[in-house]
Parts: sequence; C-alpha cells; structure tokens
Amino acid sequence: MAGTVTQEPPSAASGRPGRPMIVTENAELLDDLLRLCAAAGAKPEVHHGPPERGGGWEAAPLVLVGDDAAGRVRGAARRRGVVLVGHDQDDPDVWKRAVQIGADHVLMLPDGEQWLVDRIADVVEGVGRPALTVGVIGGRGGSGASTLACALAVTSAREGLRTLLVDADPLGGGLDVLLGGETVEGLRWPAFAASRGRLGSGALEESLPELHSLRILSWDRGDCVAIPPPAVRAVLAAARRRGGTVVVDLPRRLDDETAEVLTQLDLALLVVPAELRAIAAAGRVAATVGMVVRDLRAAVRGPYAPGLDDREVARLLGLPLAGEVPVEPGLSRPHRKPPGSVARGPLARFCKDFWERTLVEAGGA
Repeated sequence: MAGTVTQEPPSAASGRPGRPMIVTENAELLDDLLRLCAAAGAKPEVHHGPPERGGGWEAAPLVLVGDDAAGRVRGAARRRGVVLVGHDQDDPDVWKRAVQIGADHVLMLPDGEQWLVDRIADVVEGVGRPALTVGVIGGRGGSGASTLACALAVTSAREGLRTLLVDADPLGGGLDVLLGGETVEGLRWPAFAASRGRLGSGALEESLPELHSLRILSWDRGDCVAIPPPAVRAVLAAARRRGGTVVVDLPRRLDDETAEVLTQLDLALLVVPAELRAIAAAGRVAATVGMVVRDLRAAVRGPYAPGLDDREVARLLGLPLAGEVPVEPGLSRPHRKPPGSVARGPLARFCKDFWERTLVEAGGA
C-alpha cells in the first residue's frame, strides 16, 4: 500500500550498511522485530515514540512502524521504505493507517516473517554485483584440485578482492588444514546444517575463520555431518551476495548437495593430469558436471605423456583450455607455505593471470 512520496532515503554510497529503524512501544512486537533484524544480520535503531527531526527518519534505509505507533508518525516526512507492522490479521482499519503514514507495505506477523527478513537483508546489504563463483574439481583422485582451489583463493585475496574459499568435500580432510588454520576460531559447515531461507551475508562472512586475508568455510574434525541442499543453497547464496570472488573445492561425486553447489557456479575448472588414464577418468567427470555447469574448462597438469600437451588434453575432453597448471616446488615439504602464497611463484602467477582474464570476461574490474 503506497502513499505520496516526497523524499527518498539516501543510498548507502559509502559502502557502510545502513541501520533500519523500528518505531513502536509494543514490547511483544519489538521483540519480534528485533529477532527478525538479528536473523537478517542487522542492528536496528529503536524509537519507542515518534522520531525526532533529524533523528534518522529520512536516512534509515527501512523504517518498521508498529501499528501502535501509526498515529504518532503521521506528521513525519513522506518517504519510501516504510512498512507498517502488526499482529492483528482481522483489523479492517490497518490499510487506512498505512495510507495516512505513506507506508509501502502492510505486514502482519507471524505470516510475513520471511518476507521481512529478506527485505531487511536487502536494504542492509545493498544491491551490487554478485561474487564471481569458481568451482575446482579433480579429473581423478590426487589431481591437485584442492591445491589449485586454495591457490586461487589466496591469490584473489592478495589482489584485494573480498574472497571466500568453500570446502564442499566433507571427505577431503579440510582446506583449513591445507592453509594451516585448523585451530583458527570460527564456524564450520556443521554449524549451518539447519540453515534455511536467507542468511545475512555480512553475518556469514564475520562468523567464518579468516586466513591469509580470506574467509574459509571448511569442516571440523568431528563426525561427518550431512548438509541438506536447502542449507547449501542458503549459505552459497549469502556468500555470492557479498561480492568479490567465491572459490569452491568440489568433490568428484555428484550427490544432491554437490548438484546444489554446481547450480551456483559461474564457471568450473576440471584439473586433469596429462596422462591417458587420468584423461579417461576426467571425461566421465566432465560428462556429469557438464550437465549442470554451463562453463567448464580444462586446467591441465604436467608432466605430459608422450604425444600430449595441454591443448591436446583439452581437445580430447572437448573442453576449452583454461591453461597449464604449473608445478610449484616445495608444496609437499613439511611446514610449507600455503599454495599460491609466494607471489612470484609459478602457481601464483598462473592464478593471477586466470583472475585477470576471467574478471574481464565477467565485466568486472
């Protein structure tokens, strides 16, 4: 329900999330709205009475007016982003009060809770370019896909991009271990097993371990926990809304959870050692993954079997060539540095070149 609009709330051009405003004296309604703001990752500004002039009414990205407070805000400046919220589903006069305050929407709880959480998250997070999301999968076991995924993420973060590395293989041993951060505090996958609907992207990012200037979502050392597809969908959607890059280390099996990850990829790299048995195995993986991922490319690793080079491997697989993944000495040594952390190393140079080309293709900076 929309009234006359005479003023727009300013956009969050500074990049800092705005704070939604709550106006109500109803304790039960306030508790509900605070809970929904927390679910969306927002810290609201609360007014129990009419907001004072210059007190944030015009600047707040979203104003939630309790039905009890409609009469008290009637004289406030008209603006977009006002929602009249109540509990009485049978009140015939609620629409009249919405028109009087120029509300965009009328919402009754609890029926409208999910809509309101999504709306709060939208205005707090803002609307921007979603993260470029790249999956990495091995053509066979031991192909070095996890090493490449970590190197891509480390390189992306070093180039100043907001970066999230996602470990989608519960049987892989944990990418946090590969990065040397298994003891770093933060949430792991089992904490998100019950997630549904929409997660706040900022809250997700802040909850995860930070290593080498990137965030990582990996597995803990406890029993293997199945993460249902709705939870995978919610987590990855939140990660993509944050912008930057998301790198996903994929398992070679295709189950419901992996299929959910594949649907959210912009492109995937199939890491293929350049020998005939590996190419045969990679062909099966490509046929399966290619049914879901619209942009699948071959990343070829030497040494090469006689008669093979990177272009020939890609041709045999029927895939575009992403490049030759170089071998970097020292990655197998004890106390090694994380893959891609040596900026002048061959693996980091490969990753930097990949990001430069792919971001240009995607229309990014």
